[in-house]
Amino acid sequence: MSLWRLRALLVTDPLIVLATLVLSITAVIVSLFDATGRAPNAVARAWGRVLLWVSGVKVRLEGVEKIAPEASYVFASNHLSYMDIPALLAGLPAQIRFLAKKGVFRVPLLGFSMKRAGYIPVPREDTRASLKTLSQSARLLKQRGVSVLVFPEGGRSPGAMRDFKPGASYLAIKAGVPVVPVGLVGTREVLPMDSLLVRGHPVILRIGDPIPTDGMRVHDHEILTRQLYERVAALAAGAYQ
Repeated sequence: MSLWRLRALLVTDPLIVLATLVLSITAVIVSLFDATGRAPNAVARAWGRVLLWVSGVKVRLEGVEKIAPEASYVFASNHLSYMDIPALLAGLPAQIRFLAKKGVFRVPLLGFSMKRAGYIPVPREDTRASLKTLSQSARLLKQRGVSVLVFPEGGRSPGAMRDFKPGASYLAIKAGVPVVPVGLVGTREVLPMDSLLVRGHPVILRIGDPIPTDGMRVHDHEILTRQLYERVAALAAGAYQ
């Protein structure tokens, strides 16, 4: 999300502004006493739930029993809307960290709390730096026992689901953790790409079977990426009609 788009979205709904301000301050405070990032992550989950509530959005979870809350995964989801992140934060039962655009980290309070929580800025314009970021994320997965959420399309899709970039597969293989396909349906109706008006609409969050990466090597990422695309597309059926 670009910085100006985030600011514009927040201005359109005073309740979203208030929730984001209060919970960002809370995240900053708790992060000062928690180096693991777990407390800020709990605040982020609360932020997601509050945003969904004030927006009149109800999320139906499917497949949540497939996830062990204390295990580490790479979650790979389709990307329809800026409301995907609140839905995923609120719905995924895991210690989630994000790979996010650098611009988001410049948002006052929000950016600081994201850094303290262990979220990782991605320099998308620099391929070499992006690979370094993925390697750092793999170490984070191993050292902290957390999970990372990736949007393999690289951005929101205005139409059909875009081809996947290999980052999610590369990261899962490097870290030696399963990659979990996730399908979102309905968030585009909540907040379309060409609008800043949030609408109440039901959302479905489908969690697929984790794909193990045991025995895989980095050069296997293309095969894994194709498999991941097929599974996410099946889970997101109905999102692109």
